Amino acid sequence: MELPIAGVLDELVRTLAAHGSAVLVAPPGTGKTTLVPLALEGRVVVAEPRRVAARAAAARMASLLGEPVGRTVGYAVRGDRRTSRDTRVEVVTSGLLVRRLQRDPELAGVGTVLLDECHERHLDADLLLALLLDARAGLRPDLRLLATSATVAADRLAVLLGDAPVIRVDARTHPVEVAHVPPARSERVEATAVRAVRRALSEVDGDVLVFLPGVAEIRRCAAQLGGVDVVPLHGRLAAGAQDSALEPGPRRRVVLATAIAESSLTVPGVRAVVDSGLSRVPRVDHRRGLAGLATVRVSAAVADQRAGRAGREAPGRVYRCWPEHEHGTLPRYPEPEIRTADLTRLALELACWGVPSGEGLSWWDAPPPGALAAGRAVLAALGALDGDGGATDRGRRMAGLGLHPRLARALLDGAALVGARTAAEVVAVLDDERSGDGVELSSRRADPREVRRLAALVDGPGPATPPADAGALVVALAHPERLARRRSPGSSTYLMAGGTAVELPPGSGLADARWLAVAVADREPGRSHGRVRLAARATEELARQAAPALLTEEDDVRWDGDVVAERVRRLGAITLSATPLRTPSALRAALLAGLRAEGLHLLRWDADGVRTRERMAFLHRALGDPWPAVDDEALLAVIDLGDARRRADLARISGGQVTRLLLPWPAAARFDALAPDRLEVPSGSRVRVDYSGPEPVLPVKVQEVFGWTDTPRVADGRVPVVLHLLSPAGRPTAVTGDLASFWRTGYPRVRAELRGRYPKHRWPEDPLTAPPARR
Repeated sequence: MELPIAGVLDELVRTLAAHGSAVLVAPPGTGKTTLVPLALEGRVVVAEPRRVAARAAAARMASLLGEPVGRTVGYAVRGDRRTSRDTRVEVVTSGLLVRRLQRDPELAGVGTVLLDECHERHLDADLLLALLLDARAGLRPDLRLLATSATVAADRLAVLLGDAPVIRVDARTHPVEVAHVPPARSERVEATAVRAVRRALSEVDGDVLVFLPGVAEIRRCAAQLGGVDVVPLHGRLAAGAQDSALEPGPRRRVVLATAIAESSLTVPGVRAVVDSGLSRVPRVDHRRGLAGLATVRVSAAVADQRAGRAGREAPGRVYRCWPEHEHGTLPRYPEPEIRTADLTRLALELACWGVPSGEGLSWWDAPPPGALAAGRAVLAALGALDGDGGATDRGRRMAGLGLHPRLARALLDGAALVGARTAAEVVAVLDDERSGDGVELSSRRADPREVRRLAALVDGPGPATPPADAGALVVALAHPERLARRRSPGSSTYLMAGGTAVELPPGSGLADARWLAVAVADREPGRSHGRVRLAARATEELARQAAPALLTEEDDVRWDGDVVAERVRRLGAITLSATPLRTPSALRAALLAGLRAEGLHLLRWDADGVRTRERMAFLHRALGDPWPAVDDEALLAVIDLGDARRRADLARISGGQVTRLLLPWPAAARFDALAPDRLEVPSGSRVRVDYSGPEPVLPVKVQEVFGWTDTPRVADGRVPVVLHLLSPAGRPTAVTGDLASFWRTGYPRVRAELRGRYPKHRWPEDPLTAPPARR
């Protein structure tokens, strides 16, 4: 049967020849990955986002030509290459083509680069597109670029490729019926998937393709299925196992796959799809220093692509493991990795390309500045960048290893410390953290072929016998900020050098370890602590050896409810030791910090000292210079802490004496005249003036001021005193700053009220002529 793409091949070739670029929009199953490269002229390089897709595409094209892989059509992926001098079409992974482009920016001899599955928005693919556009603009204007996508979101691609023509192909797909199998309460995703698989086996003929978020779910799902051939399909399988999953089986099969089976692969015999609705994608928490994989809901576009797998060869059915009413809440398209992933590796590639900031490149989505800066900071700490942000020789060697820069550093430096093979074994596990079970690094096993490949990349005979803690040392070289120490004996919580707290899961064999080298940790939404997923036992000595750049020694002088004055040695956020400081300057600084934090009430204040401060504050407000401010900062500037060493010692220092140190001489000789402590009233009583408020107040009984017509004044007569006139029982009856006006208008009302309440007291009609009385 002729595939739909065949009808546009001639048009596509003509368009590329005329414009130099084009965008091909064609759904899965139309033949765009296998027929288009063979129809293009000259040498063609096809970039696929995944290794399994690259090998499968090459195998399919070679079979169409009746040739073995490696003749006209070949492939190259990390650790595996099958090409020859006769190879005209080479299928490679996007990441590998980035490395090739770094070595040969002209891509000598290549006529066309086909970027397949651009809609998936993988980080390597977005970077590759930006570098190819830059290379074509400066070095290879004749290089033809063809971008393919399975979705209709092609307008932005066309603009990036220079207003390239868009060619669309409609797929003649078979109908796919949709059924929903929502999860039961608290049901794990694999349990829901197993229920859906059993229903599919009973309702539909043919194979069942199951989409699960990751390897762990695939294993748990496989353990629950019996009586049928169960075939796993994920990116960490050996090439032979991956290839066998793409071949029809002798019996009915259930293929348990991750997202690699979404678009560019055809799994033959599939009539039913079970979609968990979840995918595992890279995410990074820059604030906590945790980067890894997060399980997220798929987009509507991805759900449609997964469903389309059921109708490639015949009518089929998709079983979606979520309620039907939730389908409308799915995001429209998948989130581009460049917006959410760790950008350390991308930052190194940009530095090697000569544009550390990425400015000047044509991006589908530009890398977020904050994430890119975080990546550059990591690279600088690893010695991969020079002072101008360019790649050092070490950085270029790290990039050439094809690993994350952290793992490249661990492989290079670890080889010299523990031997090339031992370092390669640990790095292979860290690069494949999704494989294996158990938190302990020693429980994981690396792919022997990958170990041999990595060991061959570095020179490092290392010691004759690797140290017992070799695994922890290599982990710490990759992630020094994840060295962690237990917070307290018996606790399952550890503090990492980067400042994030993490917990060991229950039942871990590492529970008695005081130090850990944490390889993988993540954090569930809503939880304050991270969770350790992979770690090795470590020691303080190992931590010091692996992370010397994190070692600091400084004086910690502060107030924490009392004096803290210590010389502290730290590994990042972890305190290794603290020695008390006895220097007077350190103690004074901590005590002053405490007084600033909690206030001068920590000193000893008697009533006289408090009033002295209030009177001086009044004169500063009323007269200004030379009367100084007596706020906390002013007092702290003159305080003599003597031999005080702790909080309790502050209570022996008189706040009144500190205040008097600020009295200005010779003006201080008139202190009592300007702000008298007491004023004599007509009754002969000397009444204390209250200076605690914004204006001076004299609280006095009404009967004691009979005959007083002039409002008293202080501060050389500049400020009137507010009188709080009291009843015989001492309760306020009136407030006035103008006695003459009060006697005329206010007193009659007060007299009437007080006569009724205190009939035995004298309340004259004319207070101006009546003699004052104390009682």
